[in-house]
Amino acid sequence: MPFTRILAGLTLAGSIMTAASGCAADTRAVAYSRMGLLGTLCKITTWGPAEEAANAAFERILNIDEHMSANRAASEVSRINAAAGTAAVAVSADTFTVIREAVALSRLGDGRFDLTVGPLVNLWGIGTDDARVPAANEIAAARALVGWRDVALSEADSTVFLRRAGMAIDLGAIAKGYAADEAAAVLAAKGVRTALIDLGGNVLTLGAKPDGSPWRIGLQDPDPSVPRGTHIGIIEFEGSFSVVTSGTYERYFVRDGVRYHHLLDTATGMPVENGLVAVTIFTSRSMTADGYSTLVFASGLDRGRTLVERTDGAMEALFFTDRFEVYATSGIRSRLKLSDARWQLRDW
Repeated sequence: MPFTRILAGLTLAGSIMTAASGCAADTRAVAYSRMGLLGTLCKITTWGPAEEAANAAFERILNIDEHMSANRAASEVSRINAAAGTAAVAVSADTFTVIREAVALSRLGDGRFDLTVGPLVNLWGIGTDDARVPAANEIAAARALVGWRDVALSEADSTVFLRRAGMAIDLGAIAKGYAADEAAAVLAAKGVRTALIDLGGNVLTLGAKPDGSPWRIGLQDPDPSVPRGTHIGIIEFEGSFSVVTSGTYERYFVRDGVRYHHLLDTATGMPVENGLVAVTIFTSRSMTADGYSTLVFASGLDRGRTLVERTDGAMEALFFTDRFEVYATSGIRSRLKLSDARWQLRDW
């Protein structure tokens, strides 16, 4: 079956689309969806009806969103931010786990990924009705409040403390991946053997497809001038895997002919400019894929490649440049089939 036939009729939002290559005769793909969780459309596709399991997975996602969203006034993250410079805040095991992982990624990337980017995110407002280009002095003031080293974690009592007033955590670059992992765990515990979880473009597959065919992932064209849903090629893989993309085309606004995207450089306070337009990460754990997609993008082509290759094959990546070039790490290169002549696969 050609990959342009979409799995269960679903068009996956964000960076990728998933295509079916046929279902077994005694099974069918059944899609369930919830709008508004994690600020996006969440979809779960199972092979055979599994409504109870899907609903339980959505409830787990909602619980995570209620704890970690910086846009919910009563969330644990909002309480941490409100208490910055004043007091440590006790949080759930979920929130503590994700923040601890975000601190580790911040350390690994020397701040290119930084969970305390909240002041800059709030200042720019990209993706909201209040998006604007801040003045240089505003950016400097917000940058001064960004610094992962000022996040104090206490394992003993599960507390988080931001040492300086005005600091703010934003888990938008990692919490969605954690939610996908947890949704998969709920489905598996309910007896679901095969599923596809799509949380606004963060995709996680559970198990093998019933007919034995591979999962097929159509890659969204990261050129913002083309319609969403335009593919430049396809990747095939088997079994449980997570695929997450960070790209400049996902959220942006235009002012005076200049496009400003949502991936912010903590060193400058401006959108990242390093020649990349997207990075796609392939790995088994969705939280890892989610966090690394931002970290690797912000690190640029060469440093990003090094970060991926240090995982010794546990992670693969595709890098898309503003010159219509695609670079692939060794374990994924042979699985990539480009179909758009504008995009060329390059050697390192």
